[in-house]
Amino acid sequence: MNPKRAARRVFAAACALPVAAFAATPQPSKADTAWMLVCTALVLLMSVPALALFYGGLVRSKNMLSVLMQVFVVFSLVTVLWCLYGYSFAFTEGNAFFGGTSRVFLAGIGDPSKGEWALASTFSKGTPIYEIVFVAFQATFAAITCCLILGSIVERIRFSAVLIFVAIWFTFSYIPLAHMVWFWPGPDAYGDASKTAALNASAGFIWQMGALDFAGGTVVHVNAGVAGLVGACLVGKRLGWGREVMRPHSLTMTMIGASLLWFGWFGFNAGSALEANASAALAFLNTYLATACAVLAWTCAEWILKGKPSMLGAASGAVAGLVAITPAAGNVGVPGAFAIGIAAGVICLWGVTGLKRILKADDSLDVFGVHAVGGIAGALLTGIFNAPALGGPGSVQDWVTMTSGYPGIAAQFLIQLKAVAITFAWTGAVAFVAFAVADRLVGLRVTDEQEREGLDINSHGESAYDY
Repeated sequence: MNPKRAARRVFAAACALPVAAFAATPQPSKADTAWMLVCTALVLLMSVPALALFYGGLVRSKNMLSVLMQVFVVFSLVTVLWCLYGYSFAFTEGNAFFGGTSRVFLAGIGDPSKGEWALASTFSKGTPIYEIVFVAFQATFAAITCCLILGSIVERIRFSAVLIFVAIWFTFSYIPLAHMVWFWPGPDAYGDASKTAALNASAGFIWQMGALDFAGGTVVHVNAGVAGLVGACLVGKRLGWGREVMRPHSLTMTMIGASLLWFGWFGFNAGSALEANASAALAFLNTYLATACAVLAWTCAEWILKGKPSMLGAASGAVAGLVAITPAAGNVGVPGAFAIGIAAGVICLWGVTGLKRILKADDSLDVFGVHAVGGIAGALLTGIFNAPALGGPGSVQDWVTMTSGYPGIAAQFLIQLKAVAITFAWTGAVAFVAFAVADRLVGLRVTDEQEREGLDINSHGESAYDY
């Protein structure tokens, strides 16, 4: 099995070495560099404007601008924090939960005056990419994950509380989970079988378990979805929730946002192959197909249950499919994409209806019901459909000889379940503390009067619409 199809486990192999050490190493392909730069731009588009428009269209008109502002500023904040310390603690060697300080302020990334640049591993031996490109690509992942949480707490939270929460949660939830799931020494480090155990022990905790997460089912979607649910519970319900109709003010905006998310998600998933190769093509097709299946599954199920198919349902189905295929994109074959997409459409429809009624939390834009539920479903189904017998590629079991295998459906499913459970518990605890700190410092909610008037005027002194 080609190692490029293995779980997305990335390590900037140069992190502890001087840039000059790469003089004799293979140089990055221009095609891979161009591909990764395009994918980075696509993931940025997923937040600004795609997610902002998707979320903005779902709230009432008096809060549209506040949602756009939250997404725009949070994305910028996390990007800066990523370059200051986030990348270093996520993707350099430290312990099983946190990385080290060798890349703080992006130190050692390269020397532009000499044209020397550190390199990062992909999934193929002797096929590096520029580490600076990997830094940018991963920055967009961190930023959009934090933005996803906002959908659970819109229309009543203070802007200052959002920023405080995000800074804490990013530092103590996103960074360690990214390290636990994706940090490893890289394929080039595995040349001597006698050193394999030591190399494996230097990797992230969840990576050592053998969990498969191609592009962020646990790190991004379960992580953000659970944090969103905690936020919805702690911030409290919107005034009038359950008694007043709170319709989306612009499903046109939401549809545009969903469409741009689908487009940008190709960078998110196919880019996670880190090379312009067959693994990227597989992830691209799986992303395309699973999303279409989820749209149809959600639409049909809603049609049967409610008597009419809705535009909101179709858009939500697309996002559900994108979420569920994320951990599986390069880890399953086409049969898996069909199954995961159909399952996501039905399961996430239940997540935003039946499960939401059980939880009784005002998760405003259904972040938990779509992202956490869809991410969990995708992560677990990845463990099943990674099986070669079900059309999956399997995964690399020995990085020295580059031989592939599969531990069996029951074994891999259990590994995936453990990874989900760890993510659920970790982010839930961190989110609780982060919201509590924000509440103590500035208070989580605006006043009742401000909430009734809308956050656009009260938080930002502007209005999305001039009427």
